[in-house]
Amino acid sequence: MTANTPFLLPPKSADGVIQYLRQCNTLLNMQWDFRENLRQIDLVYIRETDFTKENARAKLANKMGDANRYQNIVVPVVMPAVEEAVKYQSAVFLTGQPLFGVVSDPAFIDQAKMMETVIDQNAVYGGWVRQFMMFFRDGAKYNFSAIECAWKQSTTAVLETDITFSNTEAKPKNVVWEGNCIRRWDPYNTIFDTRVPLAELPDKGEFAGHTEIMGRTQLKQFITTLPGTTRVKEAFESGVGNINIAGGTAGPESYYIPQVNPEAFMGNNIIYTTNWLQWAGAAGGEQRIEYKDIYCVTTLYARILPADFNLAVPDRNTPQIWKFVIINFQVVIYSERQTNAHGKIPVFFGVPLEDGLGSQTKSLAQNVQPFQAVNSALMNSIIAARRRAISDRGLYDPSRVTKENINSDNPSAKIPVRPAAYGKPLGESYYPIPFRDENSATAMQQMATINAMANIVTGQNPARQGQFVKGNKTLHEYESVMQNAGGRDQMTAMLYEAQVFTPLKEVLKYNILQYQGSASYYSREQGKTVQIDPVVLRNAVMEFKVSDGLIPSDKLIAADTLQVGMQVIGSASAIGAAYNIGPLFSYLMKTQGADLTPFEKSPEQQAYEQAMGQWQQVVQQLSDQMIKAGQQITAQSFPPQPLPEQFGFDPTGKSQQAAAQKEATQQPSLIESVMAAGQAGALQ
Repeated sequence: MTANTPFLLPPKSADGVIQYLRQCNTLLNMQWDFRENLRQIDLVYIRETDFTKENARAKLANKMGDANRYQNIVVPVVMPAVEEAVKYQSAVFLTGQPLFGVVSDPAFIDQAKMMETVIDQNAVYGGWVRQFMMFFRDGAKYNFSAIECAWKQSTTAVLETDITFSNTEAKPKNVVWEGNCIRRWDPYNTIFDTRVPLAELPDKGEFAGHTEIMGRTQLKQFITTLPGTTRVKEAFESGVGNINIAGGTAGPESYYIPQVNPEAFMGNNIIYTTNWLQWAGAAGGEQRIEYKDIYCVTTLYARILPADFNLAVPDRNTPQIWKFVIINFQVVIYSERQTNAHGKIPVFFGVPLEDGLGSQTKSLAQNVQPFQAVNSALMNSIIAARRRAISDRGLYDPSRVTKENINSDNPSAKIPVRPAAYGKPLGESYYPIPFRDENSATAMQQMATINAMANIVTGQNPARQGQFVKGNKTLHEYESVMQNAGGRDQMTAMLYEAQVFTPLKEVLKYNILQYQGSASYYSREQGKTVQIDPVVLRNAVMEFKVSDGLIPSDKLIAADTLQVGMQVIGSASAIGAAYNIGPLFSYLMKTQGADLTPFEKSPEQQAYEQAMGQWQQVVQQLSDQMIKAGQQITAQSFPPQPLPEQFGFDPTGKSQQAAAQKEATQQPSLIESVMAAGQAGALQ
C-alpha cells in the first residue's frame, strides 16, 4: 500500500528545491557556529580537551615505554551525568514489553491488541530501542535531539529491503517490509527551522532535513525502495559527496564529520578507502554510469506552497508537506506529497531542559562542564606534585659542574667536576631544594566538594550513580533520598512525553490505521500469531489509547479502580446481578496481557450448568426425605436429569471441558451416591 503520493518534478521545480535546501542550510549554520559548538561538547564528554605540551610529551613517553611520566587527567564529571540521565529515561520509556501498549474500551479490546502487536513488531524489527537511546543521549549532551517516524518499506537506516535466500528457487528473493520506521537523526547533519520552538516544529515549522553517507551499492538499494525516482544516472554521476571533516573549509552544504578522538581506531578518511573506478576498471566491468565512491543523501521535509515551485497539483496555494530526496546537494531524485492523516512533519525534537530561552539554554553536559574543568585542575595539581616528587630540583655552581652532567638521564652516571672545584668541598657545588607536598590531600577533599556541587546541578547523587556512600541511613531514609534524586529526571520525562512521545504515539496510531495491510504477526506478549485485519482496525479508529513507560496502561484504563470495583461486585450479590462479571474480568486481564476469552463459558453451557445445579438440589432434598421416611430409593424416584443437547451445549467442544467430564465419569454420580446411601439405611 503506497504511503504517500510520489510526484515527478519538472527541471525548474527541481532547481527551486535545490536552492531551497541551500537556504535552509544557510539559515541554521550561518546564525552561529552550530557544528563547532556540538563538537566542543563532545570533546568535553569524551575528555579530550587537554592539548598542553606537557601532557603531549607524557603521552608520547608512555607510548615509548617510559612509565615514569605522568599524564594529565580530565576528571569524568560530564560523561557520568549524561549516562545517568540516559539510563533513567531508557528505564522509563524503553523497558516495557511491548514498548507502547494499546488499550481501549471493552468493545474494541481485540482491535487494541491487534494494533499493539503491529507496534511491537515494528519496534523489534526496526530496532527502536537503539534509536531512542541515541536520541536520549543527544538530548543530555546538546539539549536537543531529533527522531523521525515515517511509514516506509524499511527496517532502519541501514536496510531498506530484506533480501533472503529461497531454498526452493535457489536464488535470492526480496521480501519488502512496511511499517513505522523510527530513526534518530545525527545532530551534526540535521537542519531545522530555527524560527519556531523545536518542540512545535512538526506542527508549525517549515522544514527539517537530514544528510547521511551512502556508498554506491547502498544508494542503489535505497533507490529501489523509492517509487517513482528520476534523474538517477545524473545523481550517480554528480561527483563525490561534499564531506567536511572538522577543520575543513567546506561550507554549510556538506556532510560533517567531527574530529573528536585523536586516537580513534579508524581515522575519518576511512570513507575514502574504496575507489570503485580502480577495481571496476581492473576487472573489466561494464561502466555505463560513471559511479563515485561516496554520496551524500539528504532527506528534506518541507511545508511549502506548491505554487512557489511551479508544481501543478491540487490546492497549489495551500500549505502542504512534501518530502524530497537529494543526492550530493545537487540532484533531486524523489519527491512526494505527504498525505498522512496526522498532518505533521514526521520529525520530533526533544528539548529536555526547556525554559523558554531557546538555543541559549545550556544542556546538562554544559551545566556540569565547569565542575569537570575545576576538578581536572585540582587533579592535575596533584599530578604535578607527583612529577615534582620523582624529579630533582636544586642549585648548582656552573663553574664547578656542567648543566649536561647535572641533567643526565642516567641515574647512575658519575659527575666529573671542573678544575675550579679542586681543593674545595664538593658539597658546596650543589644544593638540593627540599620538596614538601602539603596541598594534595586538601585538593582531594576539594574535588569531593566540587563533585557534590555538580550533583546538585544535575539533581543526582553518588548512590544513584552506583557509588558506595558511607552512613547508617534506614531503608526508609534511603528510599526517600533516592526518590528525591529522581525528581529532576521525572520532570524531564514529563517534558519528553509532552514534546515527543504524545505526538509520536498519535503518528504511530494513524499510520497504522491509514496504511497497514493484512498480515500475520507473532505477539510476544500473547505468545501466539495474531492476524491483522486493517478493516477492523479502521472501524475502531478513535477508540485506542497508546501508552508508554511514563503513562502505563494501568493509568489509562484505571486498572486499580476496576480491581476495587470487582471486589465490591463479588462481595455484593445485588450489584453482581446487575453486571456481567465474567466479561469484565476477562477485559481487565486482557489489558494486562492475559487473554481469557477462550476460557469463557458459552451461554448454552451456563444454562445447562444452571439447570444441573437446580436438579441436583431437588434430588438432594428428595433423597433426604425418602431416607428419613424409610422409603426405597430408585432412579424413577427423581425427575429426569438435564442433558447438554437440550440446551445446545456440546461438552466435547472444548478440550478442557471434555477432560473435566472424563475425570467426572471416574467418580460416582449423584444418583449413584444417593441410591448407595438409601440402601445402606435400609440395611441398617
